[in-house]
Amino acid sequence: MKTLLITLEYPPFKGGVANYYSNLAKYWPLEERIQVLDNARESLLSTNSRFSWLKTVSVLVKEIRTRGFDYLLVGQILPLGTAAWLATFIKPFKYGVILHGLDFNSALESSHKRFLAKLILKKADKIICANSRLAELVKNFNGDLANKIKIVNPGIDPIISLPSTEGLNNLQDTYNLKDYFVLFTLGRLVLRKGVDSVIKAMSNWGTEDLKIKYFIAGSGKEEKYLRSLAAVSPLSESIIFLGELTEEEKWLWLHACDLFVMPVREIGPDFEGFGIVYLEANLAGKLVLAGNSGGVKDAVEDGINGFLVNPENIEEIRNKIIELKNNRNLLLELGENAKKRAVDKFNWEGQARRLCEIIKE
Repeated sequence: MKTLLITLEYPPFKGGVANYYSNLAKYWPLEERIQVLDNARESLLSTNSRFSWLKTVSVLVKEIRTRGFDYLLVGQILPLGTAAWLATFIKPFKYGVILHGLDFNSALESSHKRFLAKLILKKADKIICANSRLAELVKNFNGDLANKIKIVNPGIDPIISLPSTEGLNNLQDTYNLKDYFVLFTLGRLVLRKGVDSVIKAMSNWGTEDLKIKYFIAGSGKEEKYLRSLAAVSPLSESIIFLGELTEEEKWLWLHACDLFVMPVREIGPDFEGFGIVYLEANLAGKLVLAGNSGGVKDAVEDGINGFLVNPENIEEIRNKIIELKNNRNLLLELGENAKKRAVDKFNWEGQARRLCEIIKE
């Protein structure tokens, strides 16, 4: 079966969606065939045109008439889904639409977009959602689509390079981590990630909780605000911004921390679609503290590989961090179980095989 994937987000484009598609292609079952067409050099869309997706229609028709494909995977419902839907009237073929979260919510912003989304999803053979929360949103949008909906979570590569003992020792010495309980967050510095909630939680701690440090990695539009928030905290010297990290540095910090914290919350139509970084922390043998929102519950099972808290409740976040700080044996014991769960349930090879089986049904 020859499958074609069209997507606007693909490496070197960065982000969770690009990562999803690149790994899908990388781990696609060897006995099958998948070809990827991305928008490098505006191969799919012409940015200077109001109806930019018309170029994608031409590309699809040419592709099926020359090299051919048995199934089309559509990476973005708008505008690529519009092109796929229209192209089927010129040369019939089956297609499936992959949804991640914000892409679907953005398709509901206006009556015009909602109308297009209904046409695209109604004609789709499958609707593949990256998380269960999104699957529910699609069902609520149109209950007739329920039998088409399948869930394929993002995966992880279980083979990682373990940081050296020397590297970990250097990190501990550089940041004086010995005898401290180390919190770590990695992600875009936007309000939805909940970094501000952790900083506020730390501001409410008494002197008995001073043996704690919070390290924040990443950059984003709210960095200035978050730094100002940290600056007025009673524990300002214990809140350290690391900036962007290399891949090697990321794994060093995931192994060096005691608890990965990211109490994400929903802001308008934007929510955490999954949270692959939670599973990366699990791979390092660490539990995570996550916000009970969006599609996070697919990645984090409360009490199994981490804990879910109300992301709007600062006191609950504070109390859970202190509880875990005072129970290091629980962190170590559940950390090993979390690592096994991540490898067994979310490896990319299994996720790609599942999606391949879905479109062959």
